[in-house]
Order: sequence, then C-alpha cells, then structure tokens
Amino acid sequence: MKGKVTIVTGASQGIGRAIAEFLAEKGSDIAVFDVADGADTVRAIEAKGVRAAFFHADVSDLQQVEKAVLAVMDGMGRVDNLVNNAGITRDKLLVRMTEDDWDQVMRVNLKGVFSCTKAVIRRLMKTGGNIVNIASIAGLTGNPGQSNYAASKAGIIGLTKSLAKEYGERGIRVNAVAPGLIRTDMTASLSEKYQETLVQAVPLGRAGEPIDVARVVYFLLSEYSGYITGEVINVSGGLYT
Repeated sequence: MKGKVTIVTGASQGIGRAIAEFLAEKGSDIAVFDVADGADTVRAIEAKGVRAAFFHADVSDLQQVEKAVLAVMDGMGRVDNLVNNAGITRDKLLVRMTEDDWDQVMRVNLKGVFSCTKAVIRRLMKTGGNIVNIASIAGLTGNPGQSNYAASKAGIIGLTKSLAKEYGERGIRVNAVAPGLIRTDMTASLSEKYQETLVQAVPLGRAGEPIDVARVVYFLLSEYSGYITGEVINVSGGLYT
C-alpha cells in the first residue's frame, strides 16, 4: 500500500477509523471524509508515518464529495482506493418509521456510495484501482426494526456487483464487506440484553472488533485479492453462513 492514497468515508470513529489506521500501518496515505471532526483520526494516522488529511464532506451530497475529491487530488496528488464506510441507522418498526427515517438512511448509506464512487470513477478508469463498500449481514438476512438499514445495505451489495461488471475491464475491482455484530458506538446503542442474545448466536462466541473488518478491507485492496471482484465477504463470526 506504500505510496497509495485511499479515501475512507466515515473514518472519524468506529469501523471507519480502524480501517483508516490499519491501512496507514500498511503504508497508505489516507484521506478522511466525514461530517464529524476527523482531527483525532488524522493525528493517529500521521503518527504512523504516512500522510493524512481531513475533508468535511456529506457523502449524500454529490457536489460536496466532488469538491473533496478535487481537494484530495490537489493536496495528495492521486486517488488509488476508495472505502465507502459511512453509514447511519434510524431503527424502528416499519409501522413507526417516518419518511424522514427512511430517506436519511438511504441518502447516507446508499446514495453516499453512489456519490463517492461517481466522484472517483473517472480517475480510477485511467489508472485502475480498488473500491470496497461496507455493507452488513442485515443486507443479506434482513433484521426486524431495521428495514431501512437492511434495504440500504442490500442496495450496496447490488451496486457492488453491478460496478464490478461495469469496470472490471478498466482494471477496477469492486468488492463489499458485510460485518455482523461488531463492537462500535452504533452497536453500543442496542440494549445489553439484545447484544447478549446476538453474541450467543455467534458460533465463535464473541462480538467482532473493528480491526476484524479492517483486515478484510486491506486484503480486498491489496494484491492478494487481485483476482477477486464483485464479491461480498461476511465478517460475522459465523452468525451468517
């Protein structure tokens, strides 16, 4: 990854930050896209001896993302990889879900992948590169109280497979990672009892850590996966098989 530039969205915390820091350890310069303050992430990355920069960008706003990508090109000189990680939840049963609950999740989770990919794809068409989208096993199995989230993640999977077929001949690989129960601020909002129930259903007997996802993302960005595209790798400890 040395000399490469990787954009990681939603990298100010949780899985996104773990991905950004792990890729930095492997030598990649990192561009952090987020609406939250990414200063701590940037400092942690720079401490690993690579370049890092924060760009305030709402991934659901194509114009903001395009400006941020131009700023990356101006400041860091290139874009080699994109990790579409940014995501939110607005969990409710459908009968209580508002139109805004639905629209917000779709805008960030699904349109965000569209916006960021569209903003970099022409550049990657000239040089080749890699895109990894963070989906969820909810997009494969569904989940009660998460119809909006599950639908957005299923959409990401469909988009991943379509893009892999569209751009493989241009040297662009597109894959997805579908995490299961991972210890983050997002999952911490679940009730302790529900978390215990989920852990009991995991064959490996524990919740995953953000680093578990980061390692798979690195694999998919690296030459070790050079003949893999259009795939979804679930990182769930066997919760989904």
